[in-house]
Amino acid sequence: MKQLNNQPTKDEINENRLTSEMRSELMNHHLRIGDMAEQSKPCEKAMQYGVQVLTDAELLAVILRSGNRDENVIVLSERILNLDPLHPGLHGLNRLPMEKLLSLHGIGKVKAVQLKAITELSRRMSKEEARAGLSLNDPESIAQFFREDMRYLQKERVYAAFFNSAGGLIKEVLISEGTVDKSLITPREVFVEACECRAVTMVLLHNHPSGNLEPSRYDIYMTAHIYEIGEMMGIRLLDHIIIGGGTYFSFAERGLLHET
Repeated sequence: MKQLNNQPTKDEINENRLTSEMRSELMNHHLRIGDMAEQSKPCEKAMQYGVQVLTDAELLAVILRSGNRDENVIVLSERILNLDPLHPGLHGLNRLPMEKLLSLHGIGKVKAVQLKAITELSRRMSKEEARAGLSLNDPESIAQFFREDMRYLQKERVYAAFFNSAGGLIKEVLISEGTVDKSLITPREVFVEACECRAVTMVLLHNHPSGNLEPSRYDIYMTAHIYEIGEMMGIRLLDHIIIGGGTYFSFAERGLLHET
């Protein structure tokens, strides 16, 4: 059947629909927050329904407040959340260095610091919650307490946690920082810190960025060496915990504290 000349073809209809959708998307891309409908503005939505209804991008938009000449703050926030292709979303936000944030159009020093402050507040809040359940007799509670310090690190770090006779945490110290798969320590570094704070017991912790928790030969040797020195000095090593991949490995639980 011959189609009437004044009726658009199916291809023309699809093309017009696509053009309309692209135009709408472009308008939303540039639409300022102040020009949005009241119920669509992140702050107004949060006031009416609670912050829990906001998307991750909207929550960031509330903090950042403004976008740039080419995109509104919600679009900018979405771009930030997808900046790390391997870890999109809030998980990736924790991994973004200051230099990467500053390279984004629309992110200056103030906004970059705001974003890093958000992740640091999140880390401290999680750690404070874990502190309440911290127990020397529970390796999982110790791992949970230090997990936020270590979960996003790209290099190995060794920490020591020192405790008094009542089992209270005196202080935590970064002993060394190594490479992606290696971190070297000496007993002297550990016991200098332990003696300075008059610790009675201590726990060593380090991370494996790869997520593979299997201890290396060096890990096993150094743990046994520090354990033996601690027994002679009266500063007992209670555990050595490896953190990675969202879980942990406890030398004490596996009976490896003084195995050479």
